[in-house]
Amino acid sequence: MTDKFISIEGIARRYPEAGGDQTTIFEDLWLSMSRGEFGCVIGHSGCGKTTVLNILAGLDQPSEGAVIVDGQAIEGTSLDRAVIFQSHALLPWRTVLGNVAYAVTSKWRNWDRAKVKAHAQKFIDLVGLTGSEHKRPSELSGGMKQRVGIARALSITPKIMLMDEPFSALDALTRGTLQDEVRRICLETGQTAFMITHDVDEAIYLADKIFLMTNGPGAVLAEIVENPLPKDRGRIDLHRHPLYYALRNHIVDFLVSRSKTFATTVTDHDPRNVPVVRIGKPELVVAAESEHSTQASWPGVSRPSTSS
Repeated sequence: MTDKFISIEGIARRYPEAGGDQTTIFEDLWLSMSRGEFGCVIGHSGCGKTTVLNILAGLDQPSEGAVIVDGQAIEGTSLDRAVIFQSHALLPWRTVLGNVAYAVTSKWRNWDRAKVKAHAQKFIDLVGLTGSEHKRPSELSGGMKQRVGIARALSITPKIMLMDEPFSALDALTRGTLQDEVRRICLETGQTAFMITHDVDEAIYLADKIFLMTNGPGAVLAEIVENPLPKDRGRIDLHRHPLYYALRNHIVDFLVSRSKTFATTVTDHDPRNVPVVRIGKPELVVAAESEHSTQASWPGVSRPSTSS
């Protein structure tokens, strides 16, 4: 078994309704990630992706279950977990340097001004904003604002970087550039990252593991797809890899058809032992020693056979 740096253990989120009833967004959710991994959650709107991220961030609490990070149960927000939101969420009256420095001083309150500035500058340089330190958010493009958000998140050296579709509002060229930057930074620093997205290609490019959620309400984690593409993959050559289309088609097929019928067609699903899918591997694979799954029906995909 790999080290469980992040361990989500049987969490659920339910909201009360009029008349005493409850709506279950998702339930009995189990997943884990190792230190330094990049995980992406994909699923249709309403499956609880953002809620899972908010629970990891400590901004929300599960109705049941627990989330453990680096051996400690999450009981609220922490500077060990940095969040990059869909909107940049910058302080409009502060400069680029001021926004990043504000995060730095929130973690290291005893540092003097020079040390704070030097530390903040290092991460401004890292995201390619050297020369823009004294600009305010109103003077920046959308992509530059998101770069500030990334620099701010990284500057507090978090154990986990949490990202809620941070590039969804950007144009395609800017989005691609920032994806490249995030991937480069995570590889260079060994940063653990957890991201939610609707973009299949974004998940394939960035993630080591892709978590597939069924439709909500009552969503469950259906599969964990391990990315078979090389760690040093590049954007330009991504589609040329022999396993790229098998991986992409598997995820798209889930989102288009299987996510809608999963509850009725997969009757032996065990939330504690979610099947791992490894595209292009000839051997049978088992998630967490599970013996429960359905036989693969996609070329190049091997999965455990149903236990009798």
